[in-house]
Amino acid sequence: MSQIPLPELLATRAAQHPDRTFAVFEDGERWTCAEAWQAAQSAGAALQGLGVARGDTVLCWLPNGRDQLRTWFGTNTAGGVYVPVNTAYRGRLLERVIHDSGARTLVTCRALADKLTGMDLGRVEHLLLVDDEDGAASGPLDARPEELAPLAVPLEPWDTQAIIYTSGTTGPSKGVLCSYAHLHTSATAAFRSWLTSDDRYLVNLPLFHAAGVVGTLGMLELGGSIAVVSHFETASFWQRVRELGVTGCTLLGVMATFLARQPPSPADTTHPLRAAYVVPLTESARELSTRFGVEVRTMFNMTELSCPVISGPVLDEPQRWPGSCGRPRPGIEARVVDPFDREVAAGTVGELVLRPDAPWVFSHAYHAMPEATAAAWRNGWFHTGDAFRQDADGELYFVDRLKDAIRRRGENISSFEVEEELRAHPAIRDAAVVGVPGEHGEQEVLAVVCPASGDRCDPAELLEFLRPRMAHFMLPRFIRVLPELPMTPTNKVRKDVLRTAGITADTWDREAAGIKVRRDPVPTPSTPSTPSTPSRAQNGRL
Repeated sequence: MSQIPLPELLATRAAQHPDRTFAVFEDGERWTCAEAWQAAQSAGAALQGLGVARGDTVLCWLPNGRDQLRTWFGTNTAGGVYVPVNTAYRGRLLERVIHDSGARTLVTCRALADKLTGMDLGRVEHLLLVDDEDGAASGPLDARPEELAPLAVPLEPWDTQAIIYTSGTTGPSKGVLCSYAHLHTSATAAFRSWLTSDDRYLVNLPLFHAAGVVGTLGMLELGGSIAVVSHFETASFWQRVRELGVTGCTLLGVMATFLARQPPSPADTTHPLRAAYVVPLTESARELSTRFGVEVRTMFNMTELSCPVISGPVLDEPQRWPGSCGRPRPGIEARVVDPFDREVAAGTVGELVLRPDAPWVFSHAYHAMPEATAAAWRNGWFHTGDAFRQDADGELYFVDRLKDAIRRRGENISSFEVEEELRAHPAIRDAAVVGVPGEHGEQEVLAVVCPASGDRCDPAELLEFLRPRMAHFMLPRFIRVLPELPMTPTNKVRKDVLRTAGITADTWDREAAGIKVRRDPVPTPSTPSTPSTPSRAQNGRL
């Protein structure tokens, strides 16, 4: 299909195959294509009733499930811009995203809404709880589909479909503006070559990340179906694959490693899964492919891009080593450059820069951040901020991040935001956060802190101070106390010195101390949404 906006695509699928299954959920409920379009129209009409118009942002702070799909589809159908928010966000990070979005409507559930108490909600006027229990006649997203008003100006491929927040590195998290054309291109580039209308893709990655959004759109574009689960879980993964009829999926970070380390079983190949992306490519990917009979590919992507670098099946290319991301797909130019954007020789490490051969297929800007947009797109190329090398055959290999982002458990962590919370402790004068090598090829968070004059720092107490202020995956595992941070002559922290020192003898390790950090229980999506009515936040606060 052409780059048509989501509402038109939903309507087309409903007209072509009204009874074909589009989505299955953990509790066994299913949506046909016709029911998905009806849910979009119903939610769209409800949001229009609250004043959501073309181009308005709508915050969606929900776990994976039917209510998140309903909010997303309904927002776009009303002409609005879908703004999903990481369910682990809290405190100032969450408050910053709410303010930055400029949204007047926030859709969430009771378990998450409790974390908003006392928070400045900016322009938010309508707080919709999809699992409220006030006995109202209809849910907040359950208007009659026929009440949906047509848009005076139809949506176009270059209109913004979503703002997806990606973790900041040297500054606050950035909202990536994603047009319909951008996300369409991501979806078709990722899936058209290896999945068909007969396939079912597992949405086990969050729908507040590009990976979950692109997977859902990919199957909608192909006319296939999705299986939506709340999160990835090693122990139940293959059971879910069998029960939900999953044939394709994406595994990020250590997911493939965890699966490959499960004890062998006679049932290892008795499942419908036939194809998977494994990102990044590791030795575990080969083991996963061989042991479980799954065709494995890999890729390189960012929220700002549209799956520009993709590999073929890894077992068909024995020369492919861990770290390989594949080659630029058709329509993409790629260069590895030095700090002055001059191309480096094959095999030399530099920054990967990219550009497409058509407009609107990459992100067109960062929301309300023109300087960051200009910096990323300098000299007409998108600068990834990642170190790569390219061999003589054009194969691209990821080396490291040039930025200060830390990758842990499939999440990008902003050192800037962790440092901000560390400095909020009254006994901490300054702080720097770096990634250090961890198990499974990922990173762990090392926080180096300087106590205020006359104070001392108890790492265990500092960790407890941080727990309610940030997502579980951002909490430092290692804490080191120094009287001063190493600085450059221009008064910048020498993070290279801290990384090189790594885990020193005086570094505190929370795991060695017997302290466990676990994510909050994932809120269970309502089945179905129980009645609720929109509520108005008083003076922008709860």
